[in-house]
This record gives sequence, C-alpha cells and structure tokens, in this order.
Amino acid sequence: MSEVNTDPRLGGWTRFVTARPRLSLLVALVITALAVVAGSGVADRLSNGGWEDPTAESTYATKALEREFPASQPNLLLLVHSGSRSVDDPAVAGEGKRLTDRLAAEKGIVGVGSYWRTASPALRSEDGHEALIAARIEGDETNAFKVLDRIAPEYRGEQGALKVSIGGPVAVRSEMQSTIQEDLLRAELIALPVTLVLLVMVFGSAVAALLPLGLGVVAILGTNAVLRGLTELTEVSVFAQNLTTALGLGLAIDYALFIVRRFREELAEGAEVREAVGTTLRTAGRTVLFSALTVAVSLAAMMVFPQHFLRSFAYAGIAVVLLAAAAALVLLPAALMLLGHRVNALDLRKALRRGRAAKEKKDEEPGAGWARTAALVMRRAPFFAVATATGLILLGLPFLGVKFGTADHRQLPPGADSRVVQEDIQDHFPGSPGGGLEVLAEGVATPAEYADYRDRIAALPGVTRVDGPVPSPSGDHAYFAVTPKGLAVGEDAQRLVKDIRAEPAPFDTSVTGLAGVLVDSKTAIADQLPWALAIIVLVTLLLVFLLTGSVLIPIQAVVLNALSLTAMFGATIWIFQDGHLSGLLGFTATGDIETSLPVLMFCVAFGLSMDYGVFLLSRIKEEYDHSGDHEHAVAYGLRRTGGLITAAAVILAVVMVAIGTSRVANTKMLGLGLALAVLMDAMVVRSLLVPAVMKLTGKATWWAPGPLRRFHERFGLSEGESRRPAEGPAEPPVRDRDTAGV
Repeated sequence: MSEVNTDPRLGGWTRFVTARPRLSLLVALVITALAVVAGSGVADRLSNGGWEDPTAESTYATKALEREFPASQPNLLLLVHSGSRSVDDPAVAGEGKRLTDRLAAEKGIVGVGSYWRTASPALRSEDGHEALIAARIEGDETNAFKVLDRIAPEYRGEQGALKVSIGGPVAVRSEMQSTIQEDLLRAELIALPVTLVLLVMVFGSAVAALLPLGLGVVAILGTNAVLRGLTELTEVSVFAQNLTTALGLGLAIDYALFIVRRFREELAEGAEVREAVGTTLRTAGRTVLFSALTVAVSLAAMMVFPQHFLRSFAYAGIAVVLLAAAAALVLLPAALMLLGHRVNALDLRKALRRGRAAKEKKDEEPGAGWARTAALVMRRAPFFAVATATGLILLGLPFLGVKFGTADHRQLPPGADSRVVQEDIQDHFPGSPGGGLEVLAEGVATPAEYADYRDRIAALPGVTRVDGPVPSPSGDHAYFAVTPKGLAVGEDAQRLVKDIRAEPAPFDTSVTGLAGVLVDSKTAIADQLPWALAIIVLVTLLLVFLLTGSVLIPIQAVVLNALSLTAMFGATIWIFQDGHLSGLLGFTATGDIETSLPVLMFCVAFGLSMDYGVFLLSRIKEEYDHSGDHEHAVAYGLRRTGGLITAAAVILAVVMVAIGTSRVANTKMLGLGLALAVLMDAMVVRSLLVPAVMKLTGKATWWAPGPLRRFHERFGLSEGESRRPAEGPAEPPVRDRDTAGV
C-alpha cells in the first residue's frame, strides 16, 4: 500500500511514535507514576467558593467587613440545645458562657459572640430552647477547614447539660467537599466496569476493549496531577474535580475508541502494522487532535468571566482535554505497534458474531441499518429537519422561566449534619441570621448623618428593619445590618440591593450579603457572556472551515450544536429548578439555578457536541473529496461513523451519569444534564438533523469563494484521502464488528 499523505510533519510524528514503542510506553508509565504522586492530596486543596466576582462591590465590602468587623461575618455557628430547660435558665446560661469563652480562646478563632454575651434576640430560638454561638475562623478556606477539623470533635455532641451541633458556611463547605470526594470515588467505581462491558460489546475483543479503558485510567490520574498543579497558581473549585475527571475519562475513551477502530480497519484491509498505525494517525489521529482543539476552545471561553469557579474549569478543562488527546496520540499508537494483530485477541463474542455474520452475508451488507436511516432521512429531508428542530426547541422552552440564585446548604443531601443545623436556624430563629444585607460605610461622619442615612434606608420598600451603625475601633468605618422582607435572595431582596446602592450618602457605601453577591454575579456574567459566545462561535467557524473548506458547513455546525443543547437546558429547569423528579433523583429543589452553572454547562456541552460533529464531518468530507457525490458522501459518512459515535456517546453518558449519582445537587445537575446533551446530540442531531439539513443545502454545502478556497487548500486540515476504491462503500467485516454492539 502507498502512503496517502506525505505531510512531513505528520510523517515525522508517525516515525517518532512508532520508532521506539517500548520506550514510549516506559516513559508514559514513569510519567503516570509521577502523576499519582503529584496528584495526591489534591482534594484537600480545592475550594468550594469562587462563585462571586472578585472585582465586585459586594466582594470588596465583604473583605472590608471581615477585616474591620470580624463578628459581622461569622462563618462558624454552634447551635446549642438546652433540652427541656430554657436558655435563660441560670445553669444553662452559665454553661453557655463558659462554652463561649472556651471557643474564644481557641487559636484561629475571632469575633466570638453568643446569646449569653450579647442578649441579641436573633441568637435565641423562638421557643427559647436553643441559642447560637457565632464566630469567625481566620484565614483562607484551607486553613478554615484545618481549624474546623481540629475543634469540631471537641465541641460537637454533649457539653455538660448542653448538646452542641456545628453549622455555618465553613461547616457546610467542608461537608460538601468530603461528600463530593466520596461521590467521585463511587462514580469511578461505577463508570469503569460499565464502560468495560460497553467496550467489549463494541469491539468484541477484550484486548481492544482494555486499551481505551487503560487510557481512561491514565487520564484520571493525570487529571488529579493537573488540578494539583493549578491549585498552586489559582483557586480551583471542588466541582472541577468531578467534571474534569469525567471529561478526562470520557474523552480519553472516546478518542481511543476512534483510533483503535481505524487501526483495526486498516489491518482488516491488509495493511502492515506500522503502516496501519501511520494511516491511523494521519486520519483518525488528526481528527482526534482537531476535535480536542474544538473542545478546548469552548472551555477556554470561560476565561473571560471573572468568577474563579468558571475560570478554574477553563484552566483544568483545557489541560485535561489536551492530556486525553496526547495520551491517545502518543501512548495508544505505541501500544498498537506492540500488539499488532493481537489487538483482536480474546474475542468474547466469536460465536455470536459468526451467527450474525452468516445472517448478514445472506441478507444484507454490513452496516446497512445506518445506510437505510440516512436514505430515509434524506428522502424526507424537509419533514425531518422541521420536525426535529421544532421538537428540540419545544424541549428547551422551560429555560425561558429560569431563575438565578446562589448555592447554599440545600445542595447537601437531607440529613447532612451541617444542613440540619442551617435548616434549624432558618426555621426556629427570628430574622434568619446570615440572610440579610450589610452596608459598609467608609469615611468620618457625624451621628446625625449616620442616623439620617439609616432612616432613609429603613424607609425603602422591602426593608423589615435596619440595625446600626456599628463603628470600627478606628472610627473611619461603620456598618449597618439590613433585614429584607421575604427570601434572602429573592427578587425583592435583589431590588433592595440596587435601591440601597442608589441612595446618596455623605460617605462611601458598599452593599454586600447574599442578594448583593447574586446581583453582582448576574451583572458580571451578563457583561461577559457576549464575549464568550463570540469566542466560541468565531473560533468554531474557523476550525470547521479549516476542516471542510466550506462556508456553509461551519454555520450549520454552530446552529445545530446550539439546537442540540436545548433539551439539556429545558430539562435542567424543569427538573432541578421546578423540582419535578426531585424525589426520584434525591435532591431538594431550591426554585432557582446557581448563576454560573448554565454558562459552564453550555461551554462543556457545546465542546462535546463539536467533538462528535468533527468525527462525522471529517468522514463526510473524506468521501466527498473521493467521490464528488454529495448525497452518497453524507450517507456514507453516517454509515461509517453512526454506530461509533453512538457508542462513544453512550460511554461518555455513562461516565456523566455516574457523576450524576452525586448527593450534591449541583454536581448531580452537571452530570445528568451533560449526559442528556451528549445523547441528544449523537442520537438526534447527528443521526437525523445533520443529514436532513445537508440534503436540503445540496452541493451548495461545499461552496466557498475563491480566496477562501485557496486559503483552505494551503492551510486546511482533513482526515486525508481514503484508500478505498471509489465505487462501493462496502465496509470490511471488522468495521461492522466494531459497532455491532451499539
């Protein structure tokens, strides 16, 4: 067989990868071992925060209040139960004061206050049998967790006549982090064996099935090392560990799936092992690289947002996608070189396939099912295009009712210790401590000016009461505590934030609190969202043009990808915001969605949709260049990739569903939402909508003006020319075996 692509860069890469496969595997093994060491302890360095805009007014005010008034920003709450006696009972009060003094003496604890010290009605339950001790743990989140781990065993439980439970933001975040770690381990234990079964169904050969799975394990270990390195440079969200692990595992398996399949095709057509590896790298390997770039670009768009939560996903996601591609393009070819024809060994479906092969030989050509699907869709292209697009739009309609909020203790499963404490405080204490607004006043002012400003704030619609001002020791800072009517982050509270900020004052003011953080987060995302969308759309248009040389196909790709996400967004609102299926799925509906999550889900799902789109378009383009027959190329592309894309989507969906078994609601929403998006894209958009639209656009699909055509001829990318004869799209038997399990 002759070389079909003499690109010196790719030829050199093929020679590099195949020259010393044992050395390549040894180096990969050493790097993987180092990754295990480097990634150890990564979970303890991840953050539960990062949802807020670090440049926002609310963030500035929160940090200033933490510095000047530690007691105004407690992050640790001790809920003290007095049993049948009142918290005002002298004996109970004495125990409470001693407990307060003991906590105040702990290293790293500041701003300690309690009902027995302040007599504040906000720190006493309405029935008089519970009281609160509030304090602040100094330092960053990592230090706060260490302090909490140290003191919690000493304070939780029976304390003389009192019983103490621990809550507050630090306790909630700590429990959320430990829950996510446990859930991630369980997800991996679920995903890996199920994935192995699916791979055996796809390949038949146990050896071929183990290759993608082994690559997935390497990706998991590498992901932890990447996250560990990023924590040295920036704040990384704990949610990033779940999603990037799923991405690394899923994409590594997907990429390996395409490469192993192509390699087996080349062997079945009579190629020598080295030539088969070279052709695989020039064709499927190039497409894998191109696909990884499209996913990385979608994730990179999150870097335009100021929230560390989104930026950490961008940094980690890009690194993990490139890691999965590198493993597929370096480690896997070396393994294939050593295995050769033994890649088909340990065939677990030999007897079954013999019977099926005999039937197929008698009845029809292999892969005819996808060919019939393509023929049916293109015969009735207007119907399928309109019906599919309309159905996807209808599925997305619930997203029009989206309401944005902030993540809180209800993300944890019912019965979680810190959630029980927070709900007890919310239900039994007046004013819902921690749910109000704080107004920071900076600059010297007279008591009359403070009083006038307080009265004007109290007169605003939606205000229950205003406490303060509380002056700082230096005298140039003060703060007011504003209790809004209704929900702490409801529409009225958000409107009140804007009203307070618009109220003139003879000193500088900054407003914070849950509603203030939410208002600023929504503003930051709204301001940067057009830039993120522009980056995704423009770079996607460029990359797909470089792949196809067409002006119309990139536009189709962007529009159809966006349509494929409608079901995900509609289901997210219908289930997780409105609460349908909450009992079945085991979460508490909060009536809103965390502001950053739709952005994250869009960027990840759009990239994954492009992943499968690239594989389909590259085969269609390859066949069109070979035959010049547009309809045949579309049908052949679907026939060659339909089963494999479906298999890859099912495997990635299994990984995402495993992540979706998490007990933390946001992680559950990410996993299940992305699984739905992947399946809808592979089974509906790629199978029905793409061939229907390409049939309607006809040969105009491939049009490009002269200058762009010449640009593509010089700089464009493709899978390379097919080595098959032009007539007859018949596939070798191995190809059908690879997708028969789907």
